[in-house]
Amino acid sequence: MSIKVWPIKERPREKLLYYGAEYLSDAELIAVMLGAGVAGKTALGLARDLLEKVGSLRGVVAANESEFTDVNGLGACKFAQFQAAFEIFRRNLEIPLARQDVFNNVDDTKRYLQAKLRDCQQEKFLLLMLDSQHQLIACRTMFTGTINSAAVYPRELLKQVMKDNAAAVILVHNHPSGVAEPSQADIRLTGEIQSAMAMIDVSVLDHFVVGDTETVSFAQRGLLT
Repeated sequence: MSIKVWPIKERPREKLLYYGAEYLSDAELIAVMLGAGVAGKTALGLARDLLEKVGSLRGVVAANESEFTDVNGLGACKFAQFQAAFEIFRRNLEIPLARQDVFNNVDDTKRYLQAKLRDCQQEKFLLLMLDSQHQLIACRTMFTGTINSAAVYPRELLKQVMKDNAAAVILVHNHPSGVAEPSQADIRLTGEIQSAMAMIDVSVLDHFVVGDTETVSFAQRGLLT
């Protein structure tokens, strides 16, 4: 049955406009994003199929194009729309970091990094480039590795820092295993990067390790030398 023949307040889009987005189920939110169904299936039906395929709303966020379009009726165009929406959300979290002292707003920084890296299936190493006021200049993805490790070369980090004219940096990487606890290798690498940055008078203010439900700060743990 077409959504158009449903009572108005039961249609996902109209329900959102009348009650607010927080009153919609996960499937209804996805249906609003899809906009329309296909022959023989409503947008809500497609949304339920997608949730069944990937397991949860978080699974939708993390799904790659192949997983997303494996649902009959969902193509590359819809996948692109969802990716654009997720990126708008991530960039919105970045805005306060460009206006405030990142080092003194650890909670905002953690929220941003969680949204950016939590669902990555590969390990990534990022640099937050900061100006002299510790406000964000740019977030640079420097290296992408396998699911277990990323090769990080301090000389490449130095080149990018000088290109961005950064006065300080924060190191960031994720653990695809979901466990944010820093390893001994993480601690050694941090020391090596600190030594390299000291040669150009750039401070390493922190190193964040992003896991599934937690982001660990080296500075808060007392792990910076």
